[in-house]
Amino acid sequence: MADIHTGGCLCGGVRYKATGPLRSVIACHCTQCRKTSGHHTAMTSVPRANLIFESDETLVWFKSSDLARRGFCGRCGGNLFWEPAGEDRVSIAAGTLDGATGLTIESHIYTEDAGDYYDLPEL
Repeated sequence: MADIHTGGCLCGGVRYKATGPLRSVIACHCTQCRKTSGHHTAMTSVPRANLIFESDETLVWFKSSDLARRGFCGRCGGNLFWEPAGEDRVSIAAGTLDGATGLTIESHIYTEDAGDYYDLPEL
């Protein structure tokens, strides 16, 4: 039986189901992730076909660059998704998953852009 993970934004306007295994979490410290989340992001990932929306009435996509778009809740502002252009996968903000995930952080990327107010762990 496939793994099923549910999640959504703070107000519930966006609810999703991700099926199959989730990739380990990657913490991104790039400037765009910091600006959209207020800190670094922590994202897991699934193939695009494995992300099913149960409710997307408030989902807004923002093309943040030629390389990707980002999905947010237009009502509560929840930072939910990062989708690279030309790839068949979508990253999911790990904190938006319901309950225990069993996931761990596998790496930190774009650490040269990290804020000066926190230390990076050694992995």
